[in-house]
Amino acid sequence: MPFRSTVSWNTMIAGYTCNGNNLQALKLFSKMHEEGTRMSEFTLSSTLCACAANFATIECKQLHTIAIKLALESNSFVGTAVLDVYAKCNMINDACLVFEKIPEKTAVTWSTFIAGLVQNGLHEDALRLFQRSLREGVQFSEFTLSAILSTCASLALMIEGIQLHAVIFKYAFHGNFFVASSLVDVYARCGQIEEAYLIFSDMKHKNVVLWNAMITSFTRHGNFWEAMILFEKMQQAGISPNEVTYLSMLSVCGHAGLVEEARCYFSLLISDQTVEPNVLHYSCMVDVLGRSGRTDEAWELIQQMPFEPTTSMWGSLLGSCRKYRNIGLARLAAEQLFKLEPENGGNHALLSDVYAASGNWENAVLARTYLNDGGAKKDMGSSWIYAAHILVVNKKSCL
Repeated sequence: MPFRSTVSWNTMIAGYTCNGNNLQALKLFSKMHEEGTRMSEFTLSSTLCACAANFATIECKQLHTIAIKLALESNSFVGTAVLDVYAKCNMINDACLVFEKIPEKTAVTWSTFIAGLVQNGLHEDALRLFQRSLREGVQFSEFTLSAILSTCASLALMIEGIQLHAVIFKYAFHGNFFVASSLVDVYARCGQIEEAYLIFSDMKHKNVVLWNAMITSFTRHGNFWEAMILFEKMQQAGISPNEVTYLSMLSVCGHAGLVEEARCYFSLLISDQTVEPNVLHYSCMVDVLGRSGRTDEAWELIQQMPFEPTTSMWGSLLGSCRKYRNIGLARLAAEQLFKLEPENGGNHALLSDVYAASGNWENAVLARTYLNDGGAKKDMGSSWIYAAHILVVNKKSCL
């Protein structure tokens, strides 16, 4: 094109962002900036979406500076995009500052910040912000409800969950997949598994997210056979399992001690062309094998998998070796842990326990001696005290 207008640049940047080609979108924005083309709020919001997808904190700060220079910081599109990036990059205080500087907050702005608080584990703050949005007459969406229901589930807020359930029916959101999935999670986490299943059953059309929510709920309550039956029903309904489904089923088998069933699910996963096995699936299978005393098989799986073994894998294997007194394999697993976590004294203590359990007191003492005299440190025992979080910026709560 001999002449590229702002609209032309915006269209290309938005196109790259929508198609997931975020790096190309950022490069195109840089070129646009170099050529001195005038930017609009749509230019910045589209480019910021690319930053959010790539967790590009530095680029976001640069774009935020440009927005301030162009007096676009208070624009609802730009401001919402900026706070979305900050929230996704765990810069929640910066997100709060941006949120308060937007004079005309849209429903999307409120929903984005509430979701950001939930993603950062600030559930009490998310609940307060939702209550504030109701007082200000903001029209909430299914995404807002889904996020706030996640908060109720995390905090096991049964009363608030029931109240939101009533609101969902009042505004006819009960047919939404994501809202229904979140409701299932709330009731299940509050111990009401029968109510959770009623919500699941009442949904005429179910997507994989809803099936996963119910399977996970059964697993959490120890209803392992119900979870396995539901997996079969899901396939009969023509819904293909995804990576979350397979992870849930492997977890079911791990807790129930069902090794052969775990092998079947793992084989299904490997042969499924639509799902890419990840390190969590392998870690779960290693745990299943280790729990059942098949430590050598677990070791072989670690050696064969197409990923670098994680500390949790080696830790799981070491724990299994302690239980089943496999000293040789315990030593190998411990060596890997010492490389990955040289300052974690808990690994030395665990290896010492393996030696002690097998009557090898000399090596048990040596492992403990290294823990006491070496550079490794074992974390002291502690108890958790639940406390509410209040997000404060410049000594003033933004909620």
